[in-house]
Amino acid sequence: MAALHDLSALEQAQMIAAREASPVELVEHYLDRIERHNDTVGAFVTVTADAARAQARRAERALRSGADLPLLHGVPTGIKDLSNLEGVRTTSGTALMADFVAPYTDEAVQRILDGGMISLGKTQTPEFGFPCWTINDVGPTSRTPWDLTRLASGSSGGAAAAVSAGLLPMAQGSDGGGSVRSPAAACGLVGLKPSRGRITNGPLHVDPAGLAVIGPLARTVDDVAAFLDIAAGPGRSDPYWAPPLPAGESFRDAVRRPPRRLRIGRYIDPVMPGAVVAADVADSWERTSTLLESLGHDVEDIDAPISVDGVAEFMKVWALGATGLPFDDEQARGLKPLTRWLREQGMRFTGAEAMAALVAMGQVGRSIVERLAPYDVVLCPVTTDVARPLDWYGDDPAADFELQKQYSAFTSPYNVSGQPAVSLPLHHSSDGLPIGMMLVGRPADELTLLALGAQLEQALPWRDRVPPIWHE
Repeated sequence: MAALHDLSALEQAQMIAAREASPVELVEHYLDRIERHNDTVGAFVTVTADAARAQARRAERALRSGADLPLLHGVPTGIKDLSNLEGVRTTSGTALMADFVAPYTDEAVQRILDGGMISLGKTQTPEFGFPCWTINDVGPTSRTPWDLTRLASGSSGGAAAAVSAGLLPMAQGSDGGGSVRSPAAACGLVGLKPSRGRITNGPLHVDPAGLAVIGPLARTVDDVAAFLDIAAGPGRSDPYWAPPLPAGESFRDAVRRPPRRLRIGRYIDPVMPGAVVAADVADSWERTSTLLESLGHDVEDIDAPISVDGVAEFMKVWALGATGLPFDDEQARGLKPLTRWLREQGMRFTGAEAMAALVAMGQVGRSIVERLAPYDVVLCPVTTDVARPLDWYGDDPAADFELQKQYSAFTSPYNVSGQPAVSLPLHHSSDGLPIGMMLVGRPADELTLLALGAQLEQALPWRDRVPPIWHE
């Protein structure tokens, strides 16, 4: 007999609607798994058990009342600890904010709750989400459940560890340079970075570079589409947004219809200086290309759409992001070495240099979109290798940053361009570790990505491939 966590988020919602399972039952099931496994995989920094139980009881009353139920009614989730949930501490992964309690709920988080989901707490993130590893001073290190000696990547490492270990059916993450897709690849999940403006960052989060977006981590493409259906849309004060779907259309509709014959460009040049693609990753890329051709699509080799100089402009802006942290120089001494180093790099820019970097990065984004315009979808790896060992990055922040760039080498161009991109867990290494393949869509075209992702999932199913902890 299947355990409750064997079910997808949508399957759980369907069971609740049919009264074959209850929200209270699901919440207790996952809280029990969190209690037993959280210290092992490092998924949650804060567990809100009492609040979750109260939400579950309210969900049960709504079910009994016969009211119309939202799409994911009664299904548990977790909120990344960079996002605000009123009355719950939001540490942003830093000891400097270990006791900060959010005074409001972010608009996207509220939509997740309005979509019926029940938050079990806040998932781990590194300090302010800068690294592609998830280690901080306020909670346990996030590890991939596939090999507990390896990192879950970052910065949505806690969310990925939770879903991969069966502590949640789906979790909210965010992605400013690969922070949904890299953890999805390390943990064997579907991870979607939506288009810029698809999901609001309101009411207060402002990203002048337009890099960061909110996105889901789940085990199926259908669940990812459902997340978009409840979370997508502009906020009250958003300055830009992705165009809405046609009237009557949903993201889940795309999952149910096969894509037309697509023109797919592929590349495997990581561009990043020093980056080398592992043999298992290259083999997975080749096998994915062959599978796409067998499904009737046209696949052709293209050049990487970004240059070394373009990558350098992104890195300047990444460092500039650390200059906006709400701390003076004295307080900044309490930051982690990498965050402090990034802040120091950013502080060296003059105002004119900072503006020039932002303009140059915007031009790089336009160039990426233009270069990829002939293609419906682009295929490349997510990372250059499988999940990295716990001690891979070392203590020197400059060397650490170079290793991060070489590992998560393919993801950041699409934060720069704003295009949607999804990581799919199509293959495993010779050692049995997950390898993510990335599909990139045209601007604001999540529908094609979802349709193609669902087609690949049907052709090469992955949801029954789970780590050993799944059955414990």
